[in-house]
Amino acid sequence: MDLTFYGKRHRTSPDPTLTTFPPGVPFIIGNELAERFSFYGMKAILVVFMTKHLLDATGADANMGDEEAKTVYHSFTAAAYFFPILGALLADMFWGKYKTILLISLLYCVGHGFLALMDLGPAFGIWDMQPFMYVGLICIAVGAGGIKPCVSAHVGDQFGPGNRHLITQVFNWFYFSINLGAAISTLLTPWLLANYGPWAAFGLPGVLMGIATFVFWLGRNSFIHVPPGGQAFLDEAMSPAGRRALLNLAPLFLIFIPAFWALFDQTGSSWVLQAEAMDRTIPLIGGELLPSQIQAANPLFILTLIPIFTYGIYPLMGRFFEPTPLRKIGIGLFTTVLAFAISTGIEVSIQAGDTPNILWQVLAYVVLTSAEIMVSIVALEFAYTQAPPKMKSLLMGVFYLGVSLGNLFTAGVNWIISVPAEIGPNGEVITEATTWLEGSDYFLFFTIVMAVVALIYVGFAQLYKGETYIQGDEGDEAEAREEALS
Repeated sequence: MDLTFYGKRHRTSPDPTLTTFPPGVPFIIGNELAERFSFYGMKAILVVFMTKHLLDATGADANMGDEEAKTVYHSFTAAAYFFPILGALLADMFWGKYKTILLISLLYCVGHGFLALMDLGPAFGIWDMQPFMYVGLICIAVGAGGIKPCVSAHVGDQFGPGNRHLITQVFNWFYFSINLGAAISTLLTPWLLANYGPWAAFGLPGVLMGIATFVFWLGRNSFIHVPPGGQAFLDEAMSPAGRRALLNLAPLFLIFIPAFWALFDQTGSSWVLQAEAMDRTIPLIGGELLPSQIQAANPLFILTLIPIFTYGIYPLMGRFFEPTPLRKIGIGLFTTVLAFAISTGIEVSIQAGDTPNILWQVLAYVVLTSAEIMVSIVALEFAYTQAPPKMKSLLMGVFYLGVSLGNLFTAGVNWIISVPAEIGPNGEVITEATTWLEGSDYFLFFTIVMAVVALIYVGFAQLYKGETYIQGDEGDEAEAREEALS
């Protein structure tokens, strides 16, 4: 079947005889690498920027406190992962995935432009950075969120019956590209912020977003362009299979996945602030890392651990039990508990007057990254394979909505526990701002929450039965196969 798109004819379903990687995959992987460089580079320095570099309308310091900065950070992250549900609907009903990704990416570029302009405001007599920051963050949240489920589903759309066995491998490469971009940007942008200021640190991610958009456009003639479903999408969403898929996956994506991300995304907030109180010199090597550069440990460990899990740990698991997707996710949730237990111990040490070395947080990153491989990568593929053909982007959107809910939970906790400073009638500070969950109590709270959620998940996994759908099966209608996935 062909589809006329921008004056050209494109396939709307995969070639069933193709047994190798589809030709459009390199363009998607390259786009994802550059786009994730831009997103994670900006995100890596956001808390440090808000607590160290903000200026008000007079040019004076307007730095936020830790709890306020964490609230803004997690609210932004929540927004970035809320908009996938809208981008998914736009793609599945009206524009299709390719057009949605291309057009919304332009708004994404505008957002980075606003952040880069914050430093240039004084040249025009504009000192207040916050309006630029908030407009930029809103545009990036809409842009990053709007394209996210479409890119994930678009890569799956390139595969048909002949090369379906390569889907797990391509999602691993997809995640590899995400973390390669994140690793480079997380090391580079904090250095740019410290040495050249916000215009360079936020400007470079903007340039990479422009490159990401261009690379994706280059692949337009190589892609499988699955057309928007329109009324057919609504019919499938309301069909027994569509409702069953949504109901089956809702607990996983709206309860258990959010709990994971409520903890994981604190690597960009509470873990950065914790690193400020640690000895950041690297034993034997020397040199001191910036607090926000420690986040590079996560993508670097992803690059290292993905092949270890793929070719070592998962086959080892297979000797004792079948490592199904739901079992991997469950193990990952319990591993997340261990990661935050380590961060709790670090905070206990800091509160005792010690200055623990940053290698303790690196250990926590190793554990948390292992959890991410078993939770995020597996759930990403699971979201695609469990969605009926015309609902691929929508189910991806529901998956990312779980990330949003997790960050909203963390933002809400930080807002609730904040106790503002008491200011006297003459502007004097009577009591300093504080928080209800001080030090290690903060990390312990999230550790306990994760442990409770992981225990509840065990019961859910025992009851789950699902259906797997791959584009191209049975003439693109996808034959549903019942599988015991728990």
